[in-house]
Amino acid sequence: MRNYWILSLMIGCGVLAGCADMDIPTPKTLLKEPIGPNAAKIGMSKDRVQSLYGDPVFKSMVSSTEWDSPREEWFYKAQISGLPVNSDYLSKDLYLYFDDDSLTNISYQPLGKAENK
Repeated sequence: MRNYWILSLMIGCGVLAGCADMDIPTPKTLLKEPIGPNAAKIGMSKDRVQSLYGDPVFKSMVSSTEWDSPREEWFYKAQISGLPVNSDYLSKDLYLYFDDDSLTNISYQPLGKAENK
């Protein structure tokens, strides 16, 4: 029983120590940058987007009348719905489109149709 209490105390201290370095945004910052400073931006590389968001749920090649050639679509499923501000793909599904290695479009709805093979 004593070992269980000591282990619980050590875990609790570890959790609290980890939270001490957290930079909690102010309400002013949230209103200015609701999706955060590290959100995907047009022109980013695939590696940079993947380092921000991780692996997409799926990738596919799509065509659209808006583009001259097919683009690669990355889909990220919303993680939490009903957030008061848009918190990137946490609150809404996110579709990202790449031409070669460059991010060209960011949308909350699909923009193209899957390529027929």
